[in-house]
Order: sequence, then structure tokens, then C-alpha cells
Amino acid sequence: MNQEKIIAIIIECLKELNEELENQDLENPTQKTRLYGAKGTLDSLALVSFITDLEEMISDEFDIDIILADEKAMSQTSSPFRTVETLAIYIENLIK
Repeated sequence: MNQEKIIAIIIECLKELNEELENQDLENPTQKTRLYGAKGTLDSLALVSFITDLEEMISDEFDIDIILADEKAMSQTSSPFRTVETLAIYIENLIK
């Protein structure tokens, strides 16, 4: 499982979501793009939509089902939803 592939999926998902949101910050997302929290580009409603779409894309790509917004994710001191990179690391650990 490589992190670059996960980052590519997250970025693709953000671009698809941005077709609805039309958020300038999401036009060319990178691994440093801030997602949620301080200076994040997604509000809570957009985050829920993003997580749902992302879980589906990961399921399709890797043939596994994961839950991103569970108690473990929400209780962490540093949210895995801060940036594309922190989310990719979190997903990689879930898949392992």
C-alpha cells in the first residue's frame, strides 16, 4: 500500500467535491492542502460529504471497507482531517 496512491485518491475526491463547492482553495489540492479545522477549506457539511465519497473511492480502489469518521479519528488530539497528508497517513494505518 503506498501513500502516494492514497494521496492521489484524496486529491481526486477533493477535485470532484469542488465541482459542487467551487472553492478556490480546492482547485489544485496538494498533500499540504488544509482540509478541516483552523484555516481548513471544508466546513463540517462538506467534510461529511468528502468522507463519504472518499470511503467509497478507497473501497473501490483497494477492495476493502474502512470507516474514516469513527471514535478513534474524532478523539485524536491531532485530527487526521487537518491536511491531505495527515489524512493519507491515517488511511494507510487503517488499511494496514
